[in-house]
Amino acid sequence: MIDVQSQQDHRKIDIRKVGVKGIKYPIIVLDKALGTQSVNATISMYVNLPHRFKGTHMSRFVEILNEFRGQINIRTFHVILEKVREKLRAESAHMEISFPYFIEKTAPVTGAKSLMEYRCTFCGQNGGGRSDFLVSVVVPVNTVCPCSKEISNRGAHNQRSMVTVKVRFRKFFWIEDLIRIVEESGSGEVYSLLKRPDEKFVTEKAYENPMFVEDVVRHVAMQLNRIDNFPWYSVEAENFESIHNHSAYAYLEKDG
Repeated sequence: MIDVQSQQDHRKIDIRKVGVKGIKYPIIVLDKALGTQSVNATISMYVNLPHRFKGTHMSRFVEILNEFRGQINIRTFHVILEKVREKLRAESAHMEISFPYFIEKTAPVTGAKSLMEYRCTFCGQNGGGRSDFLVSVVVPVNTVCPCSKEISNRGAHNQRSMVTVKVRFRKFFWIEDLIRIVEESGSGEVYSLLKRPDEKFVTEKAYENPMFVEDVVRHVAMQLNRIDNFPWYSVEAENFESIHNHSAYAYLEKDG
């Protein structure tokens, strides 16, 4: 059959990324407590396309995914990228894998157990003499406004904050440890299941530990700086304000 994609294109325009986006695919990721965890991921895979080619071969991306079924993780990420680059005869390859990650949490007073979901992403590229790989996590925390507490005779407004951390790293680390750093950087933690004694404990603890959105990102950064493993990172936090019709937001990153 005629290979239409490999035919010449005469418009002389390079394409930086072309491929498949939003593939739903089951993968197995490493779990600190249980060894492994099966998750349903959303995967996007791309290569560059030189101006001389009309198109790329989309089916080959899925073929490579099938070759690595059950072996898609931090350790094999660049192996998969190199396979993509070679099989599609490209100069560079890109891949992004997003998935829900579940950790069992224990309520602070009653000990009630429940699964908590966190959004995680592996993102990287290979080619052109360089490679890159980022891991990101999205972690909810609770924050109490220091200003509201200071000016109020009773109570203070609080909100849920979504904290996103992206890191480059030198050596293997556990996703759970990164999530733990974030959870310890807010006024309090968020849980899937709390009984009334737990709610009392969580709200009172948060009230005694008020945090601006600026405090949250700085606290995460301080913890990351103490670990000699992250040459670059970014931290952003968005507070979904309970008494304002807008969010409070902060972002920082480490050069590297």
